[in-house]
Amino acid sequence: MSYVYKTKGTCSRQITFNVEGHVITDIQYTGGCSGNLKAIPRLVDGWTAEEIAAKCRGITCGSKNTSCADQLAIAVLHAAAEQVVFGR
Repeated sequence: MSYVYKTKGTCSRQITFNVEGHVITDIQYTGGCSGNLKAIPRLVDGWTAEEIAAKCRGITCGSKNTSCADQLAIAVLHAAAEQVVFGR
């Protein structure tokens, strides 16, 4: 299932990815710092939502209280929970 998450508090505007069960693939960011947003998807593609959250949740960017990695962690946990709730 394809999932779109509108980011909050970051330079990137949204994150799109596929989720099957709890496995996350095909992560793409819209906006933000090109290098980081190319690296993050390559590093975590194929990980579970829980694995991504364990590594990325709580990372900040400069003086912001979040980051693109933190927003990905939030997004994948929301998507995984939705999968469970709706039985997808």
